[in-house]
Amino acid sequence: MPNNYRLAKVSSLLKKEITLILQNDLENNLIKDHFVNISKVDLSGDLQHCKIYITSTAEKKVRKEIVENLNIAKSSIRHNLGQRIEMRRVPEITFKDDIVLDKGLSVLKLLDELKNKNQDNDVEDHDANS
Repeated sequence: MPNNYRLAKVSSLLKKEITLILQNDLENNLIKDHFVNISKVDLSGDLQHCKIYITSTAEKKVRKEIVENLNIAKSSIRHNLGQRIEMRRVPEITFKDDIVLDKGLSVLKLLDELKNKNQDNDVEDHDANS
């Protein structure tokens, strides 16, 4: 059974080091031009596989391209990780676009629209009663 404390510590370390690699070591203008942030690191219990979810200020199409570029460069990123941290085996890395932020923003937008619609209806009801 995996140790949750250990998983959390290794995930945190991977997030920190991969962030530094993305900022300093990766020679990709698309990634450097757009703010790329790691939102979540999902590490398997055996520490062999790692899904890294990224967010960016870029449009959806550009984010998809960023994720593709990161997945192309993942062997280089994994090699840099191996030089930075002491692990018996550096996990296999897969980058994914984190769409949770987009879903949250769309929900907030819908709530704002409903709020504005209700306020408009309240104003119309008030004018009709006057």
